[in-house]
Amino acid sequence: MAQTRSIGLPLMRVVRLEGAPILQQLHLEEKLLRTSSDNWCVVNDGTKDPTIVMGVSGKPAELLELDLVLRDHVPVIKRFTGGGTVIVDSGTVFVTFICNKDAVPGLQPYPRPIMSWSSLVYNEVFQGTRNFNLRENDYVFGNLKFGGNAQSITKNRWVHHTSFLWDFEEKNMSYLKHPAKAPDYRQVCIISFLCASDFERGFMRCTFTLQARSHLEFICRMKDYIPRSIFIDKTIRALSSHFTVSPTTLEEAPTDPHFEPSTKLLTTQDLETAASSSSP
Repeated sequence: MAQTRSIGLPLMRVVRLEGAPILQQLHLEEKLLRTSSDNWCVVNDGTKDPTIVMGVSGKPAELLELDLVLRDHVPVIKRFTGGGTVIVDSGTVFVTFICNKDAVPGLQPYPRPIMSWSSLVYNEVFQGTRNFNLRENDYVFGNLKFGGNAQSITKNRWVHHTSFLWDFEEKNMSYLKHPAKAPDYRQVCIISFLCASDFERGFMRCTFTLQARSHLEFICRMKDYIPRSIFIDKTIRALSSHFTVSPTTLEEAPTDPHFEPSTKLLTTQDLETAASSSSP
């Protein structure tokens, strides 16, 4: 892709990866956040092996069905950003923005303004696609989630990364527990009628209960809305409204032999210890 020239706009370097391991991708992003002074967009089109990725404060026993995870040897990563837990694989498309605090004029370096700005980028990407919206911290079509977001904000820079569910394996959702705190739009209202005889006498009593939808009731596949390659191309094109976009190879990314990422792969012992500590 030729470099897009936009007078007066800050430079954004774009790195495109094909099926890079998610751990490698997260290490790259953390390094770019902490050791580079440039603005970056990292696009990774899928990751080979199904992998669970938790936020920095995530607790495996609360978020994962650890018996299944250990039985099937599913890798679990604790990343350097906040946010929720996802399972990613070859059907996931990853897009990450890493920016200086002054890169976007007028943007306050706080989670909600950054999230709102990102939705403006994707509004352009999904223009003409039905019912795209930002709901709480998720990208949705209607009330079905297809993109989960996480962020980290440092003194002078921020990162906003998204896992897009272009496709997913239904069986992989069984590794994830229902989170204790779910977004409001995930809830559905269950109406229970208390007594049939009341209805026969001309009135009825009922209760209303909020219940979280299951993972499969809560998410959708992006492939039903937009082709994969078109989504990636339109995302990079949409960035040219805000930045001078410069394609960059991975070899051109800065290197720092002393950098040690905080993102880590949890060991089997880590998971077994979490499982045993949560057992009654």
